[in-house]
Amino acid sequence: MRIIKNILTRSYLISTLVLLISSKIIAREFTQSVYSPSKVLESKFILRQDGTAYWNLLFNGDTIIKNSSLGFVLKGNDSLMRFRLIKCKTNYFNEYWKPVWGQSSIIKNEYNEIKIELKEISNSRLLNIFFRVYNDGFAFRYEIPVQSSLKDFVITSEESRICFKGKYDCWWSWADYNTLEKLFYHTPLDSATHVATPFTIRRSDNIYLSVHEADIDNYSTMTLKREKDEDQKYKVNLVPWADGDLVKTCTPMLSPWRAIIVTNKPGGLIESNLILNLNDSSEFTDFSWIKPMTYLGIWWEMHLGISQWYMGDKHGATIENAKRYIDFAAKHNVKGVLIEGWNTGWENWGKSDAFDFVTPYKDFDIVEVVKYAKSKGVEIIGHHETGGDTKSYERHIEEAFALYQKLGVNVVKTGYAGPVVPVGENHHGQCMVQHYNKVMELAAKYKLMLDVHEPIILSGLSRTFPNLMTAEGVRGMEWNAWSEGNPPSHTCILPFTRGIAGPMDYTPGIFDIDLSKHASERKKWNSLDNGNTSVHSTITNQLALMLVLYSPLQMASDLPENYDGNKAFSFIKDLPTTWDETKVIEASIGEYIIIARRKANDWYIGAITNEEKRELNISFSFLENNKLYKAVIYEDGEDAHYEKNPESMVISESKIRAMDSLSFKLACGGGLCMKIRLLN
Repeated sequence: MRIIKNILTRSYLISTLVLLISSKIIAREFTQSVYSPSKVLESKFILRQDGTAYWNLLFNGDTIIKNSSLGFVLKGNDSLMRFRLIKCKTNYFNEYWKPVWGQSSIIKNEYNEIKIELKEISNSRLLNIFFRVYNDGFAFRYEIPVQSSLKDFVITSEESRICFKGKYDCWWSWADYNTLEKLFYHTPLDSATHVATPFTIRRSDNIYLSVHEADIDNYSTMTLKREKDEDQKYKVNLVPWADGDLVKTCTPMLSPWRAIIVTNKPGGLIESNLILNLNDSSEFTDFSWIKPMTYLGIWWEMHLGISQWYMGDKHGATIENAKRYIDFAAKHNVKGVLIEGWNTGWENWGKSDAFDFVTPYKDFDIVEVVKYAKSKGVEIIGHHETGGDTKSYERHIEEAFALYQKLGVNVVKTGYAGPVVPVGENHHGQCMVQHYNKVMELAAKYKLMLDVHEPIILSGLSRTFPNLMTAEGVRGMEWNAWSEGNPPSHTCILPFTRGIAGPMDYTPGIFDIDLSKHASERKKWNSLDNGNTSVHSTITNQLALMLVLYSPLQMASDLPENYDGNKAFSFIKDLPTTWDETKVIEASIGEYIIIARRKANDWYIGAITNEEKRELNISFSFLENNKLYKAVIYEDGEDAHYEKNPESMVISESKIRAMDSLSFKLACGGGLCMKIRLLN
């Protein structure tokens, strides 16, 4: 990533401590504090007399995380948990950097850091711990440096703990080692026994925290498990290999960052750039091939059961159907079209080496279709479904990526919908972390952007590899096609939970809300389909989701014929997918959110609500003073309701200034959208 301004970087030894302490006796407890640049947050590293290490966290002088343990257990019950201090270095860092795409065009990265250098008491092995404190959060990570006494090793327990202080409620999903496609619970903290991250909690005095990890590389992903009989204490629980090991590694080793966003308002969780800032800048210099876009796709029709992925009478990925989507995209200035089911192998789902990723079905000519799309100014988004067979994919991937590069396809959606091969491996363990990162790096080599479905959780690596554009890892729109669906409250929780990790390909934008227009053509194909499926939102809510749920590759997922002639589609086709500025105007997790995003001089507002109707007042104080704007407003009709009348919508225009505020009524499961254009 290109750093456009480096205000000040200082690395100095404010408190370099070289303690000549006996390996048998720790003379006293050692404590070192590190503050955020604004002094709002303080973290303390504590080394007790018995050599055990701890950390805590204070917000405005109030302890929010009590003393929490640090360390590892290695294979063979080899404890790496009692240390003596060698040195403590402090560092201040401040820069502004420019992401290739994102929710802001400029990001500030400012923190104070301490590096604690430790030596194990019993075996003299070295361990370093980094603490970073930002104005919006805190993070720590471990480093095990190169040393003769420790080379290859296996981690069987990471002893990091988080001990919350205070009374909390939380939003969480069950930790599942193989899927992130879950609904979220809102409960008291003591009900959240084993959770996936990001884990979002609220203290009784309205301090909001979100616990996640950053820069996952050659390590296992993290869940959090509440310790037995300890309602407020959580231990880092790593997803295991098939043989029970957690992390197989060698020196030098860097763990992911254990990160906590801290804010006094829910919108601060979304506005935080902590996870991105904890990743390294990119080594690439040419980003001209990375192009955020809105796209259509041969996708929703398969989930509806109107067509199928494999060749037959109802095959979706035919030359004729692909050109139909391309023509519609070109007519409406939509930049991309995804084509799923174009390559052979879908009929062999679940078998070894089902796909070769390069051979098209007989009714599809990829060369012809890509050439046709290029002539219309439309990008084809390629697709690689693996069924979870990573070994087969790794054997074929270079050939498949080379084909896309030759054809001029520079976006690929990957999928891993199935049990992992090698058999027995967990979807979110180190084995799959290694695979996903290998694919990410190889895609960068071939100048391919990635949309990863069934991913590991994102951890900000898109700063280092900007071609990692977006990922699923969420119970998304497809669930509304063949299950009981997602309740309206689900999307009011996602920005504050899954959305903290990074962009999500939720695939919103359905206009045929009750799925009635093609009801006679549908064929049940999924056992979760209860025969009464629908999209639980109003049409205005669907528009707003394209703003609220951020992705630089944003899919308008409905069928072209459901968009054709609908005035609401003009909002989608003009919508940017990378932004200069993002503000959360007001929010209550699980209830509603109002978000404003700026592109150049234009602002866009999206608001959604849960199952409850509500009236929202929006102040436009974020606009420039003494300027006049025109707002095109899409809002729920008076009789709108996400179940009873979901497609009732009113489109209007209004002149507004920064001094103005307007009230809007959102229907149950409803939404609001505005495009605000500068007039003078």
